[in-house]
Amino acid sequence: MAGSRLGSSAALNFVLTMGVVNLFGDMTYEGGGAINGQFMASLGASAAVVSMTAGLGEFLGYSLRSVSGYIADRTGRYWLVTFVGYAINLLAVPAMALAGNWQVAALLILAERIGRAIRKPTVEAMLSYTTGTHGKGWVYAVNTALDETGATLGPLIMALVLLWHGDYRTGYALLLTSSVLSLGALAVARINFPVPSRLEEGRTAQPGGLSRSYWLYMVAAACFAAGLISYELVAYHLATAKIVTEQWIPVLLAFSTGCGVIASLVLGKLYDKAALPTLLAAVFLSSLVSPFAFLGSSRRSSQAWCSGASDMQPRTPCSRRSWPACCPRANAIWLSVSFMRGMAWAG
Repeated sequence: MAGSRLGSSAALNFVLTMGVVNLFGDMTYEGGGAINGQFMASLGASAAVVSMTAGLGEFLGYSLRSVSGYIADRTGRYWLVTFVGYAINLLAVPAMALAGNWQVAALLILAERIGRAIRKPTVEAMLSYTTGTHGKGWVYAVNTALDETGATLGPLIMALVLLWHGDYRTGYALLLTSSVLSLGALAVARINFPVPSRLEEGRTAQPGGLSRSYWLYMVAAACFAAGLISYELVAYHLATAKIVTEQWIPVLLAFSTGCGVIASLVLGKLYDKAALPTLLAAVFLSSLVSPFAFLGSSRRSSQAWCSGASDMQPRTPCSRRSWPACCPRANAIWLSVSFMRGMAWAG
């Protein structure tokens, strides 16, 4: 009994530590994402360039996850892959302050997405070892709530920079602080939890094939992703059409992600009790983003992005109990859905 309580405490500490990593991480790249579209416009990029950059970035950000997951499973170097991914993901954002043209800025945006693709499967694979103790919905809800907290603070910081008559480059440079803090927290997690698999309780799912429901889910995820649009394009539209002033564009993103903090915790608990209804509700709310985002008013845009914040981790709970074990852990999590969603995003 004492051993169970000790394991539960260690598992919770690991979840919270990785949550802090992701809090500062999301503060970095969501802060950058809040001004990427406007910054590229200021460098002379067209709407087509911004859209293609965002689409290609999402394609790489999803399709490469199965590659990094495969490498991590084959080598067993989960922490090394995680550190490489976070370093690329986080340092590409403040490097935007040095971009002299939109071509360099586009390459850095792609690098940030690639870095996220490298570290995402390993992080979620390591977190999955704690779901037997705390419940798959709650584990990912807590982690996502911390994600969304950082994703709210990042855009707000960018809004303050612009409000105080700073420029985009100043905003990117400030994000170096959160990048370093995230990498520091990741080092703490590595020191305290060198082997996350020891946190696992219960029996892992037995190997089996990919069922019909799995493939249907993959197709559904691809169709869902095909209907979404990136915030870079929305921000570009808001800035060039002068619907709102530049300092309010990051605030809209912060508002939506702030709603996501609440949605993550609520939907995470609901997912553990009623998975399918919760999943359907989250997908429906998220589907409202695209039809409303370009209707012209800032109020409608904020409403659209607020509803989209409900599309959070319970929609794709990466748990040892909900995914087939036909593949090693990190690769099974992202094998098919990541590629199909990436193809849909690129479209």
